[in-house]
Amino acid sequence: MRMKARSAAAAARLGPRPLAQHLATAGLSWLGSAAAWRIWSGVSRGSKALPENLARTAPDLASALAEIDPSAFAGALEAEAMRRLDRLAEGIERYRGHGYRRKLAEPPAVWREGTTSLLDYRQPAKRRKASRRPALLVVPSLVNRAYVLDLEPGRSFMRFLAGAGFDPFLVDWDAPGEIERRFTLTDYIAGRLEGTLAAVGRAAPGQPILLIGYCMGGDLALALALRRQSDLAGLALLATPWDFHAERAGQAIALGALGESIAPVVEAAGELSVDAIQALFGALDPMQVIRKFLAFAALDPTSAKAESFVALEDWVNDGVPLAAAVAIECLADWYGRNTTLRGEWRVAGKPVLPQALDLPALVVLPGQDRIVPPGSAAALARAIPRAVELAPEAGHIGMVVGGSAEAKLWRPLADWLAARG
Repeated sequence: MRMKARSAAAAARLGPRPLAQHLATAGLSWLGSAAAWRIWSGVSRGSKALPENLARTAPDLASALAEIDPSAFAGALEAEAMRRLDRLAEGIERYRGHGYRRKLAEPPAVWREGTTSLLDYRQPAKRRKASRRPALLVVPSLVNRAYVLDLEPGRSFMRFLAGAGFDPFLVDWDAPGEIERRFTLTDYIAGRLEGTLAAVGRAAPGQPILLIGYCMGGDLALALALRRQSDLAGLALLATPWDFHAERAGQAIALGALGESIAPVVEAAGELSVDAIQALFGALDPMQVIRKFLAFAALDPTSAKAESFVALEDWVNDGVPLAAAVAIECLADWYGRNTTLRGEWRVAGKPVLPQALDLPALVVLPGQDRIVPPGSAAALARAIPRAVELAPEAGHIGMVVGGSAEAKLWRPLADWLAARG
């Protein structure tokens, strides 16, 4: 695999993170094919050395390869593996050297505490006068930067909501500082999130407030809503995990065991690093990043599609670490023991029970979500008494920034929000 020298502009990009993991996955997968062929070619049909699933297809495969010279085929496999590795390297280098840089100006903050701020996406004229339209408090995940909801012109969920007449505010967690590195989920919910809710009330006095949570931010928003039901007019949960064993239970339990095993190291560091988090996400679909960069290598780098890829990939790789106690709680308790579904997750000593929510609720279940499987989020829709479902055919991230996001999520969500005001 040939890696070319990078330009100074490209050096600032670190993705895809963690690079070593993705390169190793590609190399082991593709070069492993050549090794597997050498094993296969030395095993006779019907051999007990073959696993049962391969033994069933071995006769057909052997027949198809009967006229092929084994050495020539092995050489072709190795050549194809190297071609793919070179193509992957080309895609990574094109990404790292791309000229795109995000230029959207950050809106003003109406509240700050520690590294947490509340960004005001109201249209400028509305900041100077009272409104009767609902105010929206939008809560993103602690794992990724908030600006995925304000990615580019034309791909900004927050600016769409403002244009639709709402008064939207976005929680920006930023990376944990010295204080936040000692936080638990209770500190974030009963402390920081309650502070943002009070700030929205001051900035938009007299307006109904609707709460929106995205991904892990939905879990935090649900816990806040249960604590402050009288201050809210409704709750929307977008791709929010709840039953962590609904699909891929073995994988979730393994993550829980990993969380427990690395707890001493994470506690000593004060946080779970960005690359460690990305490695865990990568384990959900080890070849996904590789497929993305192979496809990117084939794009015209000056095209709008290539620029959109770079914009989103920059966000993916611009992650933030998780405070140690939060990381361990999420991995060991949520994933490992499924404490959310079992009613054992507690915030400030009280269990977070969705069946106790007495608010209008919308639960969004993107049908192509590979990060939060629909079955995991559907458990919330079943548990919340007044919940309705929206099931867009979209992925976890594409739902909020994809080319069809406005039609599949933004507008249906805006209609539901408007009916609550």
